[in-house]
Amino acid sequence: MSEPYAATGRRGRVGRAWRAATRGDVDLSVPVGSLTLPNPVMTASGTAGHADELEAYGPLAALGAVVVKSLSVTPWPGNPAPRVHQAGAGMLNSVGLQGPGIEAWARDDLPRLAHAGARTVVSIWGQRVADYAEAAAMLGGVDGLTAVEVNVSCPNIEDRRHMFAHSATATAEVLSAVAERLVDVPLWAKLSPTVSDLAEVAGAALGAGAEAVTLVNTALGMAIDLETRAPVLGSGSAGGGLSGPSIHPIAVRAVFDVRAAHPDATIIGVGGVTTGRDAVELLLAGADAVQVGTATFRDPRAAWRVLDEIGAWCASHKVRAVRELRGQAHG
Repeated sequence: MSEPYAATGRRGRVGRAWRAATRGDVDLSVPVGSLTLPNPVMTASGTAGHADELEAYGPLAALGAVVVKSLSVTPWPGNPAPRVHQAGAGMLNSVGLQGPGIEAWARDDLPRLAHAGARTVVSIWGQRVADYAEAAAMLGGVDGLTAVEVNVSCPNIEDRRHMFAHSATATAEVLSAVAERLVDVPLWAKLSPTVSDLAEVAGAALGAGAEAVTLVNTALGMAIDLETRAPVLGSGSAGGGLSGPSIHPIAVRAVFDVRAAHPDATIIGVGGVTTGRDAVELLLAGADAVQVGTATFRDPRAAWRVLDEIGAWCASHKVRAVRELRGQAHG
């Protein structure tokens, strides 16, 4: 695989395939709802920090967008250690949405992203519908946001049996509450794969104000230590979220099914994108854009490398515009 940013200085150099794509050999721009991004590759929430942490490995402005780690209204400490555990070809995590809170993030971290030229997507979460509404209200006066990704894959303490994303009704309530307070910023809904009818939940999110759905969040999982005979992660019986290559086929199926059910929807595919071929597979399944997440922990340059490889794949297959790939697997 080609390396788009070699370790030569702070940002390194752009790989030849990606440079060719930006010269016009391949048009990498994609529509994402009301936005047009210069290319389909973003970071995934929770894997690139809250600010410009990845700027040391490549120019953030060269990515389609940077999605920051999910934020709540107030600072949140997250879960006890251990928080991550390798699980086969994937990773289990129970970080627990640790973050500085929206006010501190907007004051301290967003300016760093703006200075880097990033198109910034802020992810928000809450435990009640009112939490999401308050988060939206706080972001209403913040400049420099490209979009808001509403992470509804969180425990709903008003209905302890489910997370919000497990219910079409609860998902719609959250998106409606956010949409009422953020009228000028595109909203995306990040959904869970562990539901019986993802297309129904996606439809509820879209109907309640989401311009796009992000498919998918981590799948629920657990690992048990054979010596202690207890769950490995510090979250204990709550387990964690499985991400990485293990969930890529789940993400492909989710994108394919939601595209079939909602032909005009905007879909952002995420889950196990490690190579450009993984990204192209999601585009063919029906995604308009993709996010690179867990791969970043192994290779901080992963997002730029995936972008490089998408351009190279398109060039070798005589694809003039990457948007042409959207949903081609549907025939």
